[in-house]
Amino acid sequence: MFKKLVAIEPVSLIPTAVQKLYDYAGEVVLYEDIPKSNAEIIRRIGDADGVLLSYTSQIDKEVLEACPNIRYIGMCCSLYSEESANVDIRTARAKGITVYGIRDYGDQGVVEYVISELVRYLHGFGGKQWQDQPVELTDLKVGIVGLGTSGQMIAAGLQALGADLYYFSRTRKPDQEAKNIKYLPLRELLPVVDVVCTCLNKNVILFYDEQFEWLGHHKIMFNTSIGPSHDVSALARWLDHGDNEFFCDSAGALGDEKLLAHPHVNCMNVSSGRTKQAFVRLSEKVLKNIETFLAEHKLG
Repeated sequence: MFKKLVAIEPVSLIPTAVQKLYDYAGEVVLYEDIPKSNAEIIRRIGDADGVLLSYTSQIDKEVLEACPNIRYIGMCCSLYSEESANVDIRTARAKGITVYGIRDYGDQGVVEYVISELVRYLHGFGGKQWQDQPVELTDLKVGIVGLGTSGQMIAAGLQALGADLYYFSRTRKPDQEAKNIKYLPLRELLPVVDVVCTCLNKNVILFYDEQFEWLGHHKIMFNTSIGPSHDVSALARWLDHGDNEFFCDSAGALGDEKLLAHPHVNCMNVSSGRTKQAFVRLSEKVLKNIETFLAEHKLG
């Protein structure tokens, strides 16, 4: 067991999972607001040996140096890479601190968001319509940029409704190509597709003026990444052409709240992945990580 387990901010666990935390620690402290400074984070952690956090705060080197009792940090949010993490994993590793994160818990909601918004725009259900007449997904050319778990799920959902799928990714995906999801280099993919959907890790920006020139006009772009996949100024110039539409669920994925008022930006400013079912999956994964750590260190 942990001597003391602290959640430094709201971590979106369902009630049964919160109760389970008390089986893992002698003392459990749960904060219901987001800390506003490193000093507050350090105060909240104190002498705790286990720490939980979500995506709204950071644990950096200063915090780790000031809290020597930490043995475990559980990220109750997506961990895709050390570089994009909101925990200084490199410093934590050097100090012998285990950091576990989770992923793939909110993807189903994101898939439903993309299909829903795309169908509404193609058919004109929301007051805007892509072409003079409503069109189906049938044979619509869609390019997925970043074919990880969420990208594959989006591709599968669109393909099931008749779309013609292409992808670009850092690594080739033979299993997806066997499903007739066709690989093209980004320079070749963008002119071919009518719709591009970016599914990239946080802090990965691939779209600048050059890429938008490749994409061309009378096109549709979705960004399902946590942060922008584009240079904000380049996106604004592409949208100012007047016949392009950009979709994202949150202002974070847009990159600049000033663009929320742009007539060709469609942003609900609500995370489509934060569903009832997603919180269940998140909770299960967070608890599993804690159990794994305690078992590995014989602290059960």
